[in-house]
Amino acid sequence: MHVQDLLDSVPAGAVYALVALVIGLESLGIPLPGEIVLISAALMSSQDSGINPVVLGLCATAGAVIGDSIGYAIGRKGGRPLLAWLGRKFPRHFSAGHVATAERSFEKWGMWAVFFGRFVALLRIFAGPLAGVLHMPYWKFLIANVLGGICWAGGTTAVIYYVGRVAEDWLKRFSYLGLVAAVLIGLTSMLILKRKAKKAQSEQQVSEPEPVGAGD
Repeated sequence: MHVQDLLDSVPAGAVYALVALVIGLESLGIPLPGEIVLISAALMSSQDSGINPVVLGLCATAGAVIGDSIGYAIGRKGGRPLLAWLGRKFPRHFSAGHVATAERSFEKWGMWAVFFGRFVALLRIFAGPLAGVLHMPYWKFLIANVLGGICWAGGTTAVIYYVGRVAEDWLKRFSYLGLVAAVLIGLTSMLILKRKAKKAQSEQQVSEPEPVGAGD
């Protein structure tokens, strides 16, 4: 089932819970389409579907922050063996090359890798567990985690909501303009055809021969 179809088939409360759950699981290190689910739900909230964008943004933020924190705790306890196990289970996402790339980002940017990693699909999965494995101080991780969660989840919800509202208004205006244009085109075509028919009738009357004896 498509993500949009799934969200359409459940009530608003379930949408909030599903968004928080998927984003939370993705944040703790399980490869799931958190961003796709969030965008789909935010788009629904812009279409008078009963989904409150503020509540949606709060749920998405909570899922991101809690999921990352759980991922941090798991990574701190599991250490390097955890990354090796994830590499065997999810080689597409936790390959040695991907882990090395994420580690270089953490070494270069520190806590900012957690913040900016929230906006990058690969690092979004790595951030929590890898910060724990590398023993980043939790207070640094928490600050970057909360700020990143708010900016990513709240920001994405707000942007998609307003884009959806603007697009909906534009489409409504476009439909009205299309209706007006169709009416004008129809009237113009009718007038042109009527004029051509009248002209053809006049030409036919002029070309007809005068009946014999008509002048007698």
